[in-house]
Amino acid sequence: MIDKNKIEEVLKELIAGSGIFPVSVKVSSSNRIVVLIDRNSGITLDECVDIHRGIEERFDRDEEDYELQVSSPGLDAPFAVIEQYMKNEGRKVEVLDNDGKKYTGLLKNVTAGGFELETEIKIKGKPKETAELSFNFEQVKYVKTVLTVK
Repeated sequence: MIDKNKIEEVLKELIAGSGIFPVSVKVSSSNRIVVLIDRNSGITLDECVDIHRGIEERFDRDEEDYELQVSSPGLDAPFAVIEQYMKNEGRKVEVLDNDGKKYTGLLKNVTAGGFELETEIKIKGKPKETAELSFNFEQVKYVKTVLTVK
């Protein structure tokens, strides 16, 4: 099995200074390698191809066969790293907390420990109120972008 740490080291070299950040690297027992990358301004197909080729150049398929996929996480994928939270600050997101409650609102004030969500709360018998809820990263099961069509 190909060493995940070696893939991560190669990836760091390939993306250094580009503004691209790693979201995740997974290596299965059958040597299926999935590399997810992103950037604040988004990732192009050509950039994924370049990183794919860069990884392929450093690992010999004759020595150990593998399957490699390099892509962005996708618009509806839950955030996995703090850079994704920062990238989406000011955008509408869905939050599922550890108690199973869902909230929708604007992602604000992302820090190393958590974030705030500006949302509308409905209290029985009263009009909706805008509230800012604070979350630690440990308090949420997932956060993901809400896709809106204009």
